[in-house]
Amino acid sequence: MLENNFFSDVKGFVFNLFKEKLPSGAVYHNGNHTSYVVNAANEIGLSQNLSEDELETVLLAAWFHDTGYIEGAKNHEDRSIEIVNNYLTERNFAKEKIAKVKALIKATKMPQKPTGNLEEIICDADLSHLGRTSFTAESKLLRLEREQLGSELLSDLDWLNETEEFLSKHQYFTDHAFENWNAQKTLNWLSVKNAIKKITIRSSEQEQKKRFKKKELLIRKNREERPDRGIETMFRVALRNHVKLSDIADTKANILISVCAIILSIALSTLFPKLDKADNYYLIFPTLLFLFITLVTMVFTILSTRPKVTSGNFTEEDIANKKVNLLFFGNFHKMSLDTFQKGIVEVMKDREYLYESMTKDLYFLGIVLAKKYKLLRIAYTIFMYGIVFSVLAFVVSFLIMQSNA
Repeated sequence: MLENNFFSDVKGFVFNLFKEKLPSGAVYHNGNHTSYVVNAANEIGLSQNLSEDELETVLLAAWFHDTGYIEGAKNHEDRSIEIVNNYLTERNFAKEKIAKVKALIKATKMPQKPTGNLEEIICDADLSHLGRTSFTAESKLLRLEREQLGSELLSDLDWLNETEEFLSKHQYFTDHAFENWNAQKTLNWLSVKNAIKKITIRSSEQEQKKRFKKKELLIRKNREERPDRGIETMFRVALRNHVKLSDIADTKANILISVCAIILSIALSTLFPKLDKADNYYLIFPTLLFLFITLVTMVFTILSTRPKVTSGNFTEEDIANKKVNLLFFGNFHKMSLDTFQKGIVEVMKDREYLYESMTKDLYFLGIVLAKKYKLLRIAYTIFMYGIVFSVLAFVVSFLIMQSNA
């Protein structure tokens, strides 16, 4: 029947119509799709032993069912019905036959709800591509057409979800379509589900990477905007310098104490035994002066290194009011472990409190250093001038002794 003169004219009319008036964006609903639907309708119709009149009705509906696309996708079935009505009326078809063809075309409108055998045939033929191995390629064409004709841009995931939903709800009505196309349709459906899974995983990974990158950029931006690193570096350098200065002061004090101790030991072992002789009376004053200067020097040196520990009697209320510097051991050595831990947690949570504590620590360390260096300066000054005066005293005493002799 497909090869008779009548259907040759029908085919020529439909293809010329598509060629002249079909929008260039209709890359799916065109002559190729129409030919597939006609062949599928003929295949199903022959399997069901339709009469020539019934098969002719089905094939006419198949040829004209998408001709309405020449004016766009929306309500194209209504325009297809108009076109087939004009075509068949001009060729003096019976009104009853035209009405049947029009009813079949209307049955292809989504969602499909066929009410008779012929409507089931045209509906299965129209969606026969769902059960073909070329489904993926045709699905891409359908998506492209929708985007070009309807300006509807869909993401890969949205399109696949829509396709998966359509496949999951679709069912073939005729036995022939179910037996020959349903198995492949199921495979196509599973392929779509697998593609959705892959895209979902890939999207999730990309989204996670974007979140991590955004978080990293935010952290980096906050670090750049906040002077925290500069402040911490300042405190670290300042405290390190103070500790070094304290070490230097202690070293200087140790040197001076060692020198004074050596001088005292020599004086006590060498000079003192000679003072009980009458001939050495002139050594008494220089020796006592020498010993006095050495002792005073040692006293000031020891004062500079003598540790001072504060009371350490602070309460949780003092911590809450930020009246105690928990970074210095002298302030917490009498606290209970529980109180100290709570206080440290408060310091770590409150950046202002932390910087305030570090500032106090730096300040009081500077006060201690200033006192230590002041006492050391006095000690070194006394020792320096004392040695000079002591030597001069020994010289003067010796000269006096020589003159009296």
